[in-house]
Amino acid sequence: GHFQATRERFAKAEGPILVLQDTSEFSYQREKPEPIGFTRRVKTGNGGYGKPETRTVCGILMHSSLAMTTEGLPLGLAAIKFWTRKKFVGRHALNKPNPTRVPIESKESIRWLENIRQSTTLFEDPDRCVHIGDRESDIYELFCEAQKLGTHFVVRACVDRMAGDGHHTIADEMSDIRVKGLHRVETRDKKGKVREAVLELKYRRIQVLPPWGKYKRYSPLSLTIIHAQERDTPDGCEGIDWKLITDFQISSKAEAIEKLSWYALRWKIEVFHNILKTGCKAEESKLRTAERLVNLIATFCIMSWRVFWMTMINRSAADAPPK
Repeated sequence: GHFQATRERFAKAEGPILVLQDTSEFSYQREKPEPIGFTRRVKTGNGGYGKPETRTVCGILMHSSLAMTTEGLPLGLAAIKFWTRKKFVGRHALNKPNPTRVPIESKESIRWLENIRQSTTLFEDPDRCVHIGDRESDIYELFCEAQKLGTHFVVRACVDRMAGDGHHTIADEMSDIRVKGLHRVETRDKKGKVREAVLELKYRRIQVLPPWGKYKRYSPLSLTIIHAQERDTPDGCEGIDWKLITDFQISSKAEAIEKLSWYALRWKIEVFHNILKTGCKAEESKLRTAERLVNLIATFCIMSWRVFWMTMINRSAADAPPK
């Protein structure tokens, strides 16, 4: 029901709609964690003979897609996936010389593609959807899936992929581009202090090549790289350095700034997760099985969206009548 309501709000909204994707972890303490499952393994200290001691964290993982207008008004969830882990398979346990050779269908990262498919199918207007993801979403298969579905994406780059004729990387090609403009943004440091940052903008359409192990399965793609790097970062501050990948054509500074502003809204899905954990206190539940916890968290997701929507609608339409 919530998905259908999100679809209706999408249809009534105007312009492009951002579909923010991210994963969140819900941790619990249980005497019998097996009925819930595990999320990850963490180091707790050093054991005997210099070997590290570890423990597995009891919990549930949730990957969600939150639809949002470019003004920052959340329209609701468009896709969601819950899961836990029973086994922890490390990179070397795959017995593969290169993990990029492992099919995407065998990886947890398939969730990024599944959410794109689910949300795009739900809205039935792929050209209006812009899927936004952090560095974890820098997956070549995601780029190919978006092209196949006729939808769009803006994701933050994590991998310096091969480009052009295969004899250089994206970073090599971008280093030869002159700065095409400056953009001033207001930012905060970890202590909340506000400062103005001046970003140098570069952008170029580049032929991006698939990973070495997947050349036969995927074709090269023509994508746009946007690089926004802070000029003269003050001492003690972490400078802004964003490398974004998108399927959109960028022909002006204004278009590059628009895509940067869209990606800057990605943090709002972190706000949504924060409402779930601090407002609804989803991690304080005493339920003992994964199935019950998933049902509870799903209900909290709707409540959290309502709280988030009420907050943002009062900012974007402060003079609107109560109805």
